[in-house]
Amino acid sequence: MKVLHLDKNHPLLIDQLNDLGFTNHENYTASKSEIETKISDYEGIIIRSRFTIDQQFLDVATNLKFIGRVGAGLENIDCDYAEQKGVYLISAPEGNRNAVGEHTLGMLLSLFNKLNKADKEVRQGKWLREANRGLELDGKTVGLIGYGNMGKAFAKKLRGFDVETLCYDIKPNVGDENATQISLSDLQEKADVLSLHTPQTPLTINMVDSEFINSFKKPFWLINTARGKSVVTEDLITALDSGKILGAGLDVLEYEKSSFENLFKIDEPKFRWMRKGKKSNLPEAFEYLINADNVILTPHVAGWTVESKIKLAQTIVDKIKAKFC
Repeated sequence: MKVLHLDKNHPLLIDQLNDLGFTNHENYTASKSEIETKISDYEGIIIRSRFTIDQQFLDVATNLKFIGRVGAGLENIDCDYAEQKGVYLISAPEGNRNAVGEHTLGMLLSLFNKLNKADKEVRQGKWLREANRGLELDGKTVGLIGYGNMGKAFAKKLRGFDVETLCYDIKPNVGDENATQISLSDLQEKADVLSLHTPQTPLTINMVDSEFINSFKKPFWLINTARGKSVVTEDLITALDSGKILGAGLDVLEYEKSSFENLFKIDEPKFRWMRKGKKSNLPEAFEYLINADNVILTPHVAGWTVESKIKLAQTIVDKIKAKFC
C-alpha cells in the first residue's frame, strides 16, 4: 500500500509504517491541485490540516482506502462523501487529550491568579500586590460543553480540586465519575467557569453568541481550547466589556485560517505590522483581546506538546495497523 504524507509529523509514523510494509512518499510543498494530479497513485493519505479534502479531491483519489488525520478533528475532510467512497477515516484524539486537559487547566489557573498581568507588570518594575489578588478554584462550579476525549481529560485534571464539575453533550449517558451530565439550561444556571471541548460542526459554529452568553445566570469565565469558530468574537468582547464574562482563555480564534497554521488570511509581513504596534489592518475585536488583562491567548497549541507529537503519530500507526494489517 502506498501512502502519501502531506504534513511533517513525528518520524516514528513513517518508520513504523515502513516496518509494516507500507511504501511512504512525502510531499510537503506541492499545491492541492498538484497533489490531485498524482493522488490516484496512493491508497493512503496522512495529513494534519494543510488543506481541505473535498469532493473534487476525493473524486480523483480513485484508489484511496484511508485518510489519517494527525489530530483530533476531521472538519477539514468531507467525511460523508469520503465514507460514501469507502474511504476509512482515522483521527487521533487519544494522542493529545492529556495535553489539552493540562493546557486548559493552566489557562484557568493563570486567569484566576492574574499571572499574565502580574508577570508583565513586574517586568515593568511594578510591584502591585493588591491589584493582583487572585481567586481560588476550590468551591467553584466548572461546566464543560462537549464530553469526549478532551472534555474527559480536563475533568480528570479537576479531580484534585474541590469543585463541582458538570458536563453537557448532545450524546446521552456520557457523564462519569469525574463530571455529572446535565442539561444545557442547568449548566447555564450553575456554572462559574465554562470550558469548550466541542468539534467544529454546524451546531457549534457561532454557538457562543450574545444570546448564549446572556443565558448564564452568573458572570462566568470562558476557556476555549476547542475551535475558534465556536465563539463570536464581537459578542465575546461585548460580554467582557460588560463583565458578563469575567475573563477568557483562548487557544483558538475565529480568525484562524482553516489550516490552523496561521492567523488571519493575510500575509506574514502584514502580521508583523501588528507586532510593531501598527494594528489598523486587524479586526477591532482582536485588538481588544490583545490589550485585555483578563484575556490569555495562545496560538492553537493546547494539544501541541513534545509528548503529544509522539502519541498522535503512534495512535495513527496503531489504527492503520489494526485495520489493514
